[in-house]
Parts: sequence; C-alpha cells; structure tokens
Amino acid sequence: MTATASFATTLGRARERARTGGPKDDGPELLEHLLGWTLVVLVAVLVSHTGLL
Repeated sequence: MTATASFATTLGRARERARTGGPKDDGPELLEHLLGWTLVVLVAVLVSHTGLL
C-alpha cells in the first residue's frame, strides 16, 4: 500500500466518523430558502425602522 492510498483510506474513515447526525439533505429546500430570506427582510425592516443603522 502506498502512502497516497493509506492517506485516502484514513481520510475515508475519518469522514465516516465525522457524521454529526444533522438534518438530511432531502428536505424542502425551497421552503427553507423562502423562510430564510423572509427572516432577513424582517430583520432589515426592524433595524431600519428602529434607527439602529
């Protein structure tokens, strides 16, 4: 086994262990984007109306 193959094997094992158990990638991406941008706009409106900027 070469050094490169050994490194690749070690890297692959590290990726398997590094899983955090977070949300899956098959969720409703469009809904998340819309809610995220809505939050950004609401914060911007709040900041501008209160004179914080």
